[in-house]
Amino acid sequence: MNYQETIDYLFAKLPMFSRIGSAAIKKDLTNTIALCESIDNPHTKLKTIHIAGTNGKGSVSHMLAAIFQTAGYKTGLYTSPHLKDFRERIKVNGEMISKDFVTSFTEKIKPAMEEIEPSFFEITVAMAFDYFVTEEVEIAVIETGLGGRLDSTNIITPEISVITNIGWDHMNLLGDSLEKIAFEKAGIIKNDVPVVIGETIAETKPVFEKIAAGKKASLSIANEEREIMNWQWDKHELIIECAAKNKTDHQVFHLDLPGIYQSKNLLTVLEACTQLRRKGWEISDDHIRKGLQHTKKLTGLHGRWEIIHNSPLIVLDVAHNTDGITQLMRQVELTTHNKLHIVLGMVKDKEIEKVLSLLPHIATYYFTQASIPRAIDAGILQEKAMTFGLKGNVYTDVNNALAQAKANAGKDDMIIVCGSVFLVGEVM
Repeated sequence: MNYQETIDYLFAKLPMFSRIGSAAIKKDLTNTIALCESIDNPHTKLKTIHIAGTNGKGSVSHMLAAIFQTAGYKTGLYTSPHLKDFRERIKVNGEMISKDFVTSFTEKIKPAMEEIEPSFFEITVAMAFDYFVTEEVEIAVIETGLGGRLDSTNIITPEISVITNIGWDHMNLLGDSLEKIAFEKAGIIKNDVPVVIGETIAETKPVFEKIAAGKKASLSIANEEREIMNWQWDKHELIIECAAKNKTDHQVFHLDLPGIYQSKNLLTVLEACTQLRRKGWEISDDHIRKGLQHTKKLTGLHGRWEIIHNSPLIVLDVAHNTDGITQLMRQVELTTHNKLHIVLGMVKDKEIEKVLSLLPHIATYYFTQASIPRAIDAGILQEKAMTFGLKGNVYTDVNNALAQAKANAGKDDMIIVCGSVFLVGEVM
């Protein structure tokens, strides 16, 4: 098979969460372990950083990868889902996995696939580990797909574990309380491996403390180690001044990920770097500053307060749950604009009503949907939105919706495309 035939084969043959939802999730690590055993357990030959969390884990993964690249380490990066190209999931020093490797790996693992019947995600995890070993990376940053304890990536023993935060998402799979969700995310904590928690709340902190103590894993909470003293924001850069606990000198960082919610992720990244230094990784303050200032360029991160047009201002953001939308709306309130236009599409298994309750009545809405079976029908989304006083028309394609929003918008207006990773990925 050529590359396109290979991708078509993988998409068609394997259960895929983005397409069918929870039916694609395997409830244990058996398949991933068997797949990796069939290719000589590549994950045991890698040094890794493991990252979980409800929001921010993608940004934190990319930031850390950018810092390691800046420090001169050959760096692997595994994230999900992809926005446009499958190969976005697996990168080395910011370069996507080669098409030839995708094809050859699939051919190599076909017999095991036929026997094991893995999910799409399980195959991509095994592919990433094998690619990173083949490319002889010095460190690989590994983002969980969903949860942590039973996530396919959780067969690694990392240098450190990182959990960004806990919020309401995937409750049908992870549990109906924040404590239960925290327990699932905390499943990535390993024996004697330091763990960094980005932020905690009353319900989640005891969960992390108990599991870390039981595994003799040193625990640090990022927002208790440092605090944001000041920040400035323009459309293309976030400038943050922060101070470490019990220190009088302040550090200033320029982030090319300009969403103000990145301030939380910055604290998590800085504490992760502190723990990594203690393990012998040579990361200087200058490496951190330069990596954070050029994350998008170094790793190719998209869809986080990504400005694609000015006059009117058009922003893409993958916020899709209550915490993400809350942070996004906070930034909208701080952004100078005349009228607000929101192109919105979601998937069926999110807390749709809760998200809709967070959105402003004064905006004009363009209800649409991604081209996947999990997407909620745009007409149904419109009906639900109307009960919250949100008004707008229905469009079956996100690009048609965006074109209409742009036609309606004045030069001082703002257009936000949000609600689903998959929706943002379909914007041309």
